[in-house]
Amino acid sequence: MPYQIKRVAVIGAGTMGASIAALVAGTGLPVLLLDVPPSKLTPEEEAKGLSLSHPSVRNRFVQGGFERMRKARPANLYNERSASLITLGNTEDDFAKLAECDWIVEVIIEQLGPKQALMERLEAVRKPDAIVTTNTSGIPIAQIAEGRSAEFKAHFFGTHFFNPPRYLKLLELIPGDDVDPTVFANFRAFADDHLGKGVVVCKDRPNFIGNRIIAFAAMSDLGFILQHGYTIEEVDALTGPVVGRPNTATFRLLDVVGTDIMAHVANNLYPAVPDDESRETLRSTDLLDRMVAAGKLGRKSGGGFYKEFKEGGKREFRPLDLTTLDYVPLQGSASVDGFINEAKKIKSLPDRLRWMIKRHVEQPDDRAAALVVQTLLPTMAYAARRLPEIADSVEDVDNAMRWGFAHELGPFQMWDALGVAETADLMQSRGIALPTWVTDLIASGDARFYRDGAAFNVAQGCHVTRPRDERAISLAALKAQGQRIHGNDSASLVDLGDGVLCFEIHSKANSLGGPVIEMLLAAVEELKQDRWVGMVVGNQGARFSAGMDLNDFGGAVMAEAWDDINELVELVQNAFLSLRRNPKPVVTALFAHALGGGCELGMHGAASVASAETYMGLVEVGVGVIPAWGGCKELNRRFIAEAARNGGDVAKALQRAFENIGLAKVATSAHEAKDLGYLRPTDRIVFNQEYLIGEAKREVLRLVAAGYEPPPSEKQCYALGRDGLAMLRVGLYQLAEAGYASPYDQVIADKLAYVLCGGDLSSPQWVDEEYIMALEREQILQLARDPRTLARGKHMLETGKPLRN
Repeated sequence: MPYQIKRVAVIGAGTMGASIAALVAGTGLPVLLLDVPPSKLTPEEEAKGLSLSHPSVRNRFVQGGFERMRKARPANLYNERSASLITLGNTEDDFAKLAECDWIVEVIIEQLGPKQALMERLEAVRKPDAIVTTNTSGIPIAQIAEGRSAEFKAHFFGTHFFNPPRYLKLLELIPGDDVDPTVFANFRAFADDHLGKGVVVCKDRPNFIGNRIIAFAAMSDLGFILQHGYTIEEVDALTGPVVGRPNTATFRLLDVVGTDIMAHVANNLYPAVPDDESRETLRSTDLLDRMVAAGKLGRKSGGGFYKEFKEGGKREFRPLDLTTLDYVPLQGSASVDGFINEAKKIKSLPDRLRWMIKRHVEQPDDRAAALVVQTLLPTMAYAARRLPEIADSVEDVDNAMRWGFAHELGPFQMWDALGVAETADLMQSRGIALPTWVTDLIASGDARFYRDGAAFNVAQGCHVTRPRDERAISLAALKAQGQRIHGNDSASLVDLGDGVLCFEIHSKANSLGGPVIEMLLAAVEELKQDRWVGMVVGNQGARFSAGMDLNDFGGAVMAEAWDDINELVELVQNAFLSLRRNPKPVVTALFAHALGGGCELGMHGAASVASAETYMGLVEVGVGVIPAWGGCKELNRRFIAEAARNGGDVAKALQRAFENIGLAKVATSAHEAKDLGYLRPTDRIVFNQEYLIGEAKREVLRLVAAGYEPPPSEKQCYALGRDGLAMLRVGLYQLAEAGYASPYDQVIADKLAYVLCGGDLSSPQWVDEEYIMALEREQILQLARDPRTLARGKHMLETGKPLRN
C-alpha cells in the first residue's frame, strides 16, 4: 500500500518555508509551520510589558513569516480559506507536535551545522516511517544526514523547491545513498500527483541540476556582456521570449534572484567543484561584488540591474549602466530592434533559432546575433559536460530548465532543434569543449538526443523510454497518430479513446472567433454519433481561452451589421446551451486564463476539471459590453435561482452576481473560482496540469458509469424584476455620486442589472434560460451601437488595458 501523507510540518517560516506551507495547505493537507523563538524583545514588546515567555513573543518569527506570505503578490495561498489549515508554533514549545506528522521538511538557514543539529533533534521525535526532507539548494544531502541512524537515512532525502513553489513546477528530488527506494518512489508519486510538481531526480552534487546550469549560464553570459560592452536593455531584449525564455530574460531574472544570492551561489560553488573544467567561469564577477557592496541587491532592495523611477505620474524602470553603476533612461538600439523584428516574423521557435545561428555564421559582426549565440552554445555544451555527473538523462536536464526557469526548450531539446552534428561543429570551431559521449553519439550516425519518444541516457549509452502516466495525454501526439477527426486552423476534434471526443481550440490566444464556433457546432453534431459517450472541451496551449475575438466583433460593429451580430450571439448561446443540456456528458478542462467568452464556455459543461492555476472571470465590461453567451444566465441560475429554490437570501445572491460581472472579478486560482461561483463545489481541481485532459476524460467516463442524465431545461432561472432593478439602481447611483463609476460604467451596469433581474417584470417569477439569454442579446446589441463601446474595444486591442470612458 502506498505511503499516506496526511499531515505535514515545515520548519522555517522564511520566504520559502512559508510558501511551501501555503502550497501544501492549498492541496487540502493540514500543515504545522514552525520557526525559532526570539532571544530578545522588540521595543514594541517591551512597551507592552511582555516577556520572552509570552506566546505572541515566542511565535513572533513564525507569525511574521506567515503574515508576509499571506500578503505576498502574486499570492502564495490558493485562497484565504486554505490559510486556516496552517498551524503556527515554534521549535521549542511545539517541537513534540512533529511526532504527529508524516512528512517534515526543513527550510532553515543554508548552513551545514544548523541543519545537522536539527536532524539530530528530529531523529529523536519523529514517528517511525515519517519522511524527513531538506530544502537545501546546494549542500550535499549525505553531509546533512551524517551521524543519523540507518532508519532515519532510509526516510531522508532532498526536496529542492523552486521559488515561488506555487507557480514554479520544478521539484528536484535528491536521494541519498541509503534511502529506501519504496519510500522515495511513494513520495515522488505524491509530489507529482498531489503537489502537482514536475519531479526531476538529481544526483547529490553541488547545486544539483537547475542551479548548477543556471549559475554557469549567468556567469558565462556576464563575462561576454561586459567584455563586449552590451547594455542591459540590449541583453534583456535578446534573451527573453525571442529565444524561448520568459520576460525576465537575463538581468530581470538576476534582480529577482538577488545579486547577493547570485554572488553567494557562485562563491560557494567554485570551491565545491574542483573537478569542473569550467570552474573559473563560475567565480563571482567584479560587477556583482561591486553591486553587493553598493547595496544594489535587486528587487528586495528597491534597485539592482533595474530601478523604478516615477516622473510626471508615469512609472519607468531604468537600467543600470554596467560601467558607472548609475541608472540611465531607456535608450533603445536600432540594430537590436531590427534583428528582433525580423526574428519575430518566424513563429516557430526552432526555425527562429536556426535563423539566428545562420545569421551569426553569415554576419559575424552582427552584435545581436553574436549575443544570442553566446547565450546558447556555451550553456548547451556545459550541460552536456555535466552528464553523468549531475544526472544520467538529457531529459532530466531539459525538464529542470523548463520547469524551474520557464524555458520553452531545454538545452538538449534546443540542440536537437538546431541539429546536433551541425551545432557541435560550430561549438568546436569556437573552442567550446564537448564531452566524449556527444562525439560518440554523432559518430554513431544517429545524432539525436531524443528519438521516438525516448531520451538519451548517458549512463546506459542508449535512448531510454520512461513510463508515462496514462493521464498524461498529449493532444499533439494523438493528432500525429491520426486521431484528429475533423478541424480547421483554429480548432480540432480529437479522439481521446474509450469513446471520448475532445474539442480543442488552438486559435490565436485561443480566442473564440468564427472558425472556432464553426468547429464547436461540428463537435455538437459529431457527439450525436453512437461511437461517442461524451466530450472534453480543452486544449494544451498557453491558456484555455482569452474570450471573444475582438477583431471579429469590432469588424461587425464597424460595418453596423446588427442582424449578423444578433444571429452570431444567438448561435453561440445555443451552442453553449447544447453543451450543458447534451444527453452525453461534456466536461470542460480549464487552466490559466478562462476569461469572458472563455469563462462562459467553461461554465456550460456538465462538470469542470480545473488546473489549480486557473484565472477565470467575466470581464466583458472592460470592452463595453456584458456577458452575452450565457454568462449572465449562468450566474442567475447558479446564484439567484439557487437561493430562491433553497430559501436563501435572493437579494444578496443578486448583488453577488451583479458584483462579479460589474466589477469584472477574476479568480486567481481554481479555489477562488469556486468561491466566486465560476466553478461548482463539485468541480474537481487538478494540481498537475499535465494530467488535466486525462483527468477530464476520466470525469466523462465516471459520469457515464454513474448513469448521467442532462439537467432539466424548464424554468431554471429566477427573475426578480422591478424589485431587484430598484435595489441595484440605488446602489449604482451611490457609486456614481462617490466617483467610483464613470458615466459609461453606469450605462453598462444598468443594462447588466436589467438582464440579471429578468427585465422590469412586475413581480418575481421563474423563467426559462432562453428568456435571460434573449435579454442578453437585446442589451448587447444596444451597447454595440454605442460608440463608447467601440472606443473601449479599440483601446483594449491597442493597449491591452480597459478604458474608463
